[in-house]
Amino acid sequence: MAEAVSSLLESAQPERLATGFTFTEGPLRHPGGFYYFVDVRESRLYRLVPGQQPELLRERTRGGNGTTFDLQGQLLLCEGEGRRVSRLAPDGKVAGALEERFEGKRFNRPNDVVCKSDGSIYFTDPGLRVPLENRELAYSAIFRVSPDGNVSKLAEFEYPNGLAFSPNERTLYVANTRWAQYIHALDLDDAGNVTQRRIFADMTSPERDGVPDGMKVDAEGRVFCTGPGGIWVFLPDGTHLGTIRTPEVTANLAFGGPDLKTLFLTSSTSVHSLRVKTPGVPHPWYAIAARR
Repeated sequence: MAEAVSSLLESAQPERLATGFTFTEGPLRHPGGFYYFVDVRESRLYRLVPGQQPELLRERTRGGNGTTFDLQGQLLLCEGEGRRVSRLAPDGKVAGALEERFEGKRFNRPNDVVCKSDGSIYFTDPGLRVPLENRELAYSAIFRVSPDGNVSKLAEFEYPNGLAFSPNERTLYVANTRWAQYIHALDLDDAGNVTQRRIFADMTSPERDGVPDGMKVDAEGRVFCTGPGGIWVFLPDGTHLGTIRTPEVTANLAFGGPDLKTLFLTSSTSVHSLRVKTPGVPHPWYAIAARR
């Protein structure tokens, strides 16, 4: 198992790029050569050019967590404490909300968000950390915002966290963080609706340093999911190849660099990078940006 994972890596060990944070999350590569990430517990959004000091873009993100771009290149940010998904301008200022309510009720605590190539946005909304008296939605779920702005509930979960699409976008992977620790797979039709759901991988472990959280997929369909002990790597059929050990508890990751072969890791107090041999699946906006 260890040999199978090491054969995917170019770097022997992760390189620390910056440190001194409380709990880093939300890594996202921008084609301009930098990364976004957040310090969740300090409610801060940063921009980092590797080799330079991080630049603070925004304070008071209201518990900013998962990030992605829409097809116009606008940064989307899950605001856990703000209970919404917001749109941000390049300078980090709020440009508006993607969505704040479903059927008139406020979301619980949006956590992670992804963009499909048709422009639809999917995000997780776990409710466990919201006091019962403050919950307007009685369930935790994944929601879909269609290109025309219609909001629908895709599926209910125990504690949905990280999200990632397969390379062909026919499968949406969902990390379940609390109680049972596993990755769920939602098979989608052409309209983005669920045709079936299944357990993709069990991530139960005696180790306590980490839970199933952030996920990304490489061009060959392997799933990289942060979890106990580091980054768990799975084949497209759910076989666990092994775990990439990280210096700190890693909550999320993103493929970056010009060739998308650099893993950018948000790991507790620090951010790290790690070179791999296979590129990640590019964000659909990257191709649009390259044509401009």
